[in-house]
Amino acid sequence: MSSPRPVWTGLVTVVLAVAPALAACSPEAAPPARADAPVIVPGAPGQSGSGPARSPAEAGPVAADVRFAEAMIPHHRQALEMAGLAAARTGDPLVTAVADRVADGQRPEIAVMESWLRSLGRTPPPAHDHGTGDHGMSGYGMASEEDLTRLRTARGRAFDTLFLTLMIRHHEGAVGMAAQELRRGRDRAMRAMAQDVVSGQQIEIARMRGIQRRLASP
Repeated sequence: MSSPRPVWTGLVTVVLAVAPALAACSPEAAPPARADAPVIVPGAPGQSGSGPARSPAEAGPVAADVRFAEAMIPHHRQALEMAGLAAARTGDPLVTAVADRVADGQRPEIAVMESWLRSLGRTPPPAHDHGTGDHGMSGYGMASEEDLTRLRTARGRAFDTLFLTLMIRHHEGAVGMAAQELRRGRDRAMRAMAQDVVSGQQIEIARMRGIQRRLASP
């Protein structure tokens, strides 16, 4: 049975709700230089803008939040690319189900992160960027172009075995990226995204390892 899906409409609402407060941040000003620097809350019209800063737990976006979104978007895109290969290459319904869950879960996450970046006045990574570049993600499970070429040419059990190996490594990398956001980030929406990545992708890793064991059995 598939795990419950996150209700992304609620997260989109959070992103849109904070957008007016973030509009004052120009592309040059966002993100702040320090990953843990809180954002000063401007005063309401007619009031002084020199009010106290929010505590780190309540602070708005910091550099770590922006780096997380800008790195996770191409990371997710590569997962979608791999998942999109499954339908024509596997005959295993469990592998197909894994690919479908990746597509159903990560496509809306990309949309949320793109919307969040635009609310800061930042341009999301371009659509043609599918994550084969670095993006500061070395060591975060990204498949190489050689890996992707092998996956595109594989069929049947060979595809299933390679797909699961690459996707498990990819998910583990995403969990590592999300854990870093939870340590350093301050934005509520991005931290919620990171928490969902940690919980959801760990469940998927366990499922894929179970399929690997079944494929390896005589």
